[in-house]
Amino acid sequence: MAKKILVVLTSYGKMSNGHPTGWYLPEFAHPYDEFKSAGYDVTVASPHGGVAPLDPGSVNAFKSDESCVKFLEHKSIWENTVKLDALVGKAADEYDALFYPGGHGPMFDLATDATSHRLIAEFVEKGKVVSAVCHGPAAFVNVKIPSTGESMLKGKTVTGFSNAEEDSVSMSQYMPFMLEDKMREASGGKYVKADEPWGPKVVVDGKLITGQNPASAKGVGEEIVKALA
Repeated sequence: MAKKILVVLTSYGKMSNGHPTGWYLPEFAHPYDEFKSAGYDVTVASPHGGVAPLDPGSVNAFKSDESCVKFLEHKSIWENTVKLDALVGKAADEYDALFYPGGHGPMFDLATDATSHRLIAEFVEKGKVVSAVCHGPAAFVNVKIPSTGESMLKGKTVTGFSNAEEDSVSMSQYMPFMLEDKMREASGGKYVKADEPWGPKVVVDGKLITGQNPASAKGVGEEIVKALA
């Protein structure tokens, strides 16, 4: 039986300043290549279902990336997503791993989405692989595990988009919170990052896999495949 991956994308497409956002192209495209190479089945969901907005800035930034260009030919992957609430209560039994790509969108919807939080907690309690890259870990920072009442990140070594990286793209002022700060708080000070901004950084702590930035996306995909081997 092929392994099954559930990918959750943001439904948030425009920030308060009118700037378009969404999910970030290489953070799904690069892991997707790893999943398909391993023969995995991939299902894509989002809070609203239907079209999950792709950040147009990521399309332009990665227009010379072969993987990303190829991925853009398969729009049905992200334009026909399953609504998240259809998966709660059963997906953790059906799927082998849960993966959240980044982009700024997750900071605004998945960080506070109760349905997503419940889904993540179910995967954690079933001992399944739970993973995210860049801003994707925003989906984890407010998740409490029902059996303990504690943060799913407590005591876990984790990474995600850093304050320095947010500052360097001049987006800090528009964020509802700084992801590095929230991850550091939720983990009990166990947030780590690459030596230099934009360097690849992937952290594996048990069944929890996190990546810092776009350069880390392929590595996150590779670690998910290793964890399921």
